Amino acid sequence: MSQPLFSTRRRTIVKGALAAMATPMLAQAKASNGKVNLACVGIGNRAAQVIKALHATGLANVVALCDVDMGAPHTVEILNMFPDVPRFQDFRRMFDRMGKEFEAVSVGTPDFSHFPIAMLAMSQGKHVYCEKPMGQSFREIDMMMAAERKYKVAAQMGNQGHSEANYFQFKSWVDAGIIKNVRAITAFMNNPRRWHGMAVSGYLPRQPVPETLDWDVWTATGPYHDFNRGYVNGDWRSWFDYGNGALGDWGAHIFDTAHEFLQLGLPTEVEAVRLEGHSPFIFPQASTLAFRFPQRGALPPLELTWYDGVNNLPPLPKNFGAGVVDPSVPPPSKGSATGAVLPPGKVIYGDGLTFKGGSHGSELQILGDAARDIALPAVPRSPSNHFANFLKACMGEETCRSRFAVAGPLCQTMGLGVIAQRVNARLVFDPATKQITNHKLANALLAGMPPRKEWEQYYKLV
Repeated sequence: MSQPLFSTRRRTIVKGALAAMATPMLAQAKASNGKVNLACVGIGNRAAQVIKALHATGLANVVALCDVDMGAPHTVEILNMFPDVPRFQDFRRMFDRMGKEFEAVSVGTPDFSHFPIAMLAMSQGKHVYCEKPMGQSFREIDMMMAAERKYKVAAQMGNQGHSEANYFQFKSWVDAGIIKNVRAITAFMNNPRRWHGMAVSGYLPRQPVPETLDWDVWTATGPYHDFNRGYVNGDWRSWFDYGNGALGDWGAHIFDTAHEFLQLGLPTEVEAVRLEGHSPFIFPQASTLAFRFPQRGALPPLELTWYDGVNNLPPLPKNFGAGVVDPSVPPPSKGSATGAVLPPGKVIYGDGLTFKGGSHGSELQILGDAARDIALPAVPRSPSNHFANFLKACMGEETCRSRFAVAGPLCQTMGLGVIAQRVNARLVFDPATKQITNHKLANALLAGMPPRKEWEQYYKLV
């Protein structure tokens, strides 16, 4: 018989959640049957795919389910898959009632609400699998990296290609000197997005809140707006207040390995080269952004140029050929990975060699005939997919490949791009002080929107 749905009202939960924060303790990594006890926050849409993938490893016991829209159509598949697991609408109540019964948490909620869930989990010594991007603001991502260090937990960002073929190939080719002295990268995502064709002059009008939805908890630390269906079930990606656009959604699948293995760190300049349909509310219809990274030791300066928008196609080498598509890549939230004129991907310009690649785990290809004369190193196979890698890290058997220390600077780089989209300007950034030095409003946006009063405690956990 199904477990009851536990109701959620903030009067009854904040006290317990705060008490739990005060005494963090590292959870046991394995349950008695050799699996990790896992609580899942967010169970519909993309989160459902994450839960199924974690469960498919055979390394996790799903012991708690939480979703602010519990019982809505998009949650039914997971509810039916785990009919006897306790259900909650508020993650704070779940931690309060069942915190001693799980060691790890999956976070599959809208971008802006990753932060409070992950911070509460880490502050209690619980391991975290968090969908990308890690957080909504530069400051939040900084704090999430600090929490990973302080509480010594396994924390994995959900760019699943970071455990597949491209990850190991890119590292091997850099180590072997095949990819070297890269000075330019072109990255692109030209699929149609939810906000394409939208024109808004403000926030959406108030609509009745569905009976299944706790709108107050959905809003979490974010700015409060009246409910409208145009904010939920993926449409939050369209809005600066809630999502991170095409860049935040796909950048971590396209240039993540270049960012890590070319040691890019944080840029010193981000320029909004071209924005089509700039709006203070929703993402542009098309964007060209230039990220400029300084010399890193012996590595030369590098410019990464990002293109999004259906018709904002990037310049490509004459011998580029067809785009690279990994058949295992899930489709974008609108359209498909194979239906666009140009599938998402990248071109990497190194010393003497040019490489093309797709997104996620798809392997690089060397353009032209140069590959015939190169002895390519053997590339190791992945010992575990991204989900097993996380669960094995919880058990102390592996290290998270996209741990917050690795994923954080990548997400902060993308976050600087989102700020450039928002203010439509060229930004000069000082990585040492972590300040934007030429634009007062943009610099203020590094901190994100002030949290609502009853949610301020999550910013005090490190």
